[in-house]
Amino acid sequence: MRKTWLIFSQAVTVAVAVLFVVATLKPEWLQKRTASGLPGGVSINAVQPVSLGGALPSPNSYAAAAKRATPAVVSITASKAPPRNPHSSDPWFQFFFGDRARQLQQEPQVGLGSGVIVSADGYLLTNNHVIEGADEIEVQLSDGRRAKAKTVGADPETDVAVLKISLDKLPVITFGNTDAVQVGDVVLAIGNPFGVGQTVTSGIVSALGRNQLGINTFENFIQTDAAINPGNSGGALVDASGNLLGINTAIYSRSGGSLGIGFAIPVNTAQLVMEGIIRDGQVTRGWIGVEPRDLTPEIAETFNLPIKEGVLITGVLQEGPASAGGMKPGDVVTKVANVPISNTSQLLTAVAALKPKTPAVIAVQRGDKAIELKVTVAQRPRTPMLRER
Repeated sequence: MRKTWLIFSQAVTVAVAVLFVVATLKPEWLQKRTASGLPGGVSINAVQPVSLGGALPSPNSYAAAAKRATPAVVSITASKAPPRNPHSSDPWFQFFFGDRARQLQQEPQVGLGSGVIVSADGYLLTNNHVIEGADEIEVQLSDGRRAKAKTVGADPETDVAVLKISLDKLPVITFGNTDAVQVGDVVLAIGNPFGVGQTVTSGIVSALGRNQLGINTFENFIQTDAAINPGNSGGALVDASGNLLGINTAIYSRSGGSLGIGFAIPVNTAQLVMEGIIRDGQVTRGWIGVEPRDLTPEIAETFNLPIKEGVLITGVLQEGPASAGGMKPGDVVTKVANVPISNTSQLLTAVAALKPKTPAVIAVQRGDKAIELKVTVAQRPRTPMLRER
């Protein structure tokens, strides 16, 4: 019995030694072995090591979304001719500043930004402030190709601009649906911050419907904590699948860098603006000619109003649409075409969505009476004398 136990012990020792040597020098021999009794030849090793160059994706990686969206995001260089110095012809000016004065006059003003290719025909979306006043616009694709861009049109009130380039086989981004976006959704910001080259940052949707920020006339921003820096303007905000959700346009910052509060124009808004510019050469919006103000609890108490929400009309343009429909200063707008109104931003957006030259029912509170007015909407002027703002 003792002899048998000794043989068994020696055999186990030799087997363990062999296993140790094989595991150390030829670990792939063990990794390639499979359990014949398991379905589909499942590997004995539950976790397979992946090299740095491995093809297996990480469950926490957004590489697929970035790979899908980045080819359609471009860098934009907008150049503006330098302003002519009024003293440039003055001999004394030339005497004191000489070559330096001439050099400054010859240096163009250059702005950097980003854009998104949204059509195989070469249409791009970007911010109006990226290309505003530019004499020459150059676009660089992620594959290195460059092209001169033509401005199709711009809408300063939403800060959206449409460009066009002429290149073949353009990568096109896929539009997402901002109506389905929720706070907490993962998003990626893609652009050219500080001119360092294309960059992807990640974050979440921090808030929806941000307005009254004083950035644009029409505001309905997606707020995100994905890092957005100067140069990202006009770039893409995409979801975890690489679909376009918005056009990055502004940041809240005390230093000029990202503090985790960035704003993007929803793609639904940008798409409507783009379609109007391409189709009509401009964006057509409704207008009624009033001066509004948010209704505060103090104002409601002062006027003994039985309502808590709405927009107080402080001025009505004479012979304007609202005046012709019977609206008066002191009225409080509560609904526009059955859309509830609680602040001036909502009033502006609701009226702008109305079709010009068509009647619309506007519900107002006049003292203790709730009445409905029928107003024939006009087209919003580019610079109205009195506007809903």
